[in-house]
Amino acid sequence: MAAAKRKRVGPAERTAKRAKAAPSAAEPGDSAAPEEYSIPPPVSQGKWKNKERVLIFSSRGINFRTRHLMQDLRTLMPHSKADTKMDRKDQLFVINEVCEMKNCNKCIFFEAKKKQDLYMWLSNTPQGPSAKFLVQNVHTLAELKMTGNCLRGSRPLLSFDPIFDKEPHYALLKELFIQIFSTPQYHPKSQPFVDHVFTFTVTDERIWFRNYQIIEEDASLVEIGPRFVLNLIKIFQGSFGGPTLYENPHYQSPNMHRRLVRLSVAAKFREKQHVKEVQKIKKQDSKVLIKEDPTEVVFETPAEEKPVEIQLVKPESKPIVKDKKKLRKIQRKKQKKLFRTEASV
Repeated sequence: MAAAKRKRVGPAERTAKRAKAAPSAAEPGDSAAPEEYSIPPPVSQGKWKNKERVLIFSSRGINFRTRHLMQDLRTLMPHSKADTKMDRKDQLFVINEVCEMKNCNKCIFFEAKKKQDLYMWLSNTPQGPSAKFLVQNVHTLAELKMTGNCLRGSRPLLSFDPIFDKEPHYALLKELFIQIFSTPQYHPKSQPFVDHVFTFTVTDERIWFRNYQIIEEDASLVEIGPRFVLNLIKIFQGSFGGPTLYENPHYQSPNMHRRLVRLSVAAKFREKQHVKEVQKIKKQDSKVLIKEDPTEVVFETPAEEKPVEIQLVKPESKPIVKDKKKLRKIQRKKQKKLFRTEASV
């Protein structure tokens, strides 16, 4: 049986068929009409103008705590991007090219040295400025187990210590922190909520970073994490180099700190040894020779003088016997002879 051929239909007839197939508008009194569903509008309806992008990555040789801290910063900053680890042999100027390829104009770079020292670079690529910090007292989100919690991708408030407005190098760092850590408004990955605060406090010539959640009921703060301390080393005019704008006079390198600790331990040990030697000398000097007392002999009683006995007969030589059993037999025989002589007498 031959298949029937389809008739081709023109575009005008197609539109007419679709109009017939479409249901008519439901009347207000009709209860059987289906409910209408509307698609909600996107989260950010405004225009994304401030297109700040931050590249967060590290060098090779970092430990697990640094890796977790880097991952925490990526989750807290929705405008961040990731990249593979950089080889330690490469120069730092290469990071400017990496940022250009990733379309990023800010960078947070973690540099590890000696598998125990961690340095953080904050840079405005490619013109600059850039700042180098020593990172201390790192505690990550998983390690702290804080009770606070915030919405992922929400925009944070930035709180700064009053010292940031008084000194010029802190004012420069404040502007750098604002451009890096603040989430741009209407960012596609951000949420239109403000429920946590980044605080930057200056204490003991160091910058202390903390993250707090804002509780809606009483506007109190609960710490979320992570937390770390930044010890400023230098501020450079260019990106990852260039002329030095500021150098921290209070900075002490980790190598120098460890050297001073070793010297203090060695000084304590030397002091203990010196104290022991002084005590020995004192003990030797304390032994004073006392003169003989003539009255000590008064109460001494002379011992009885015993007559001197001179042995005229040569003592019998004992037989040398290696075997102990034979020696015992010989001793028994001698004892029996003595008993016999005594009995006969």
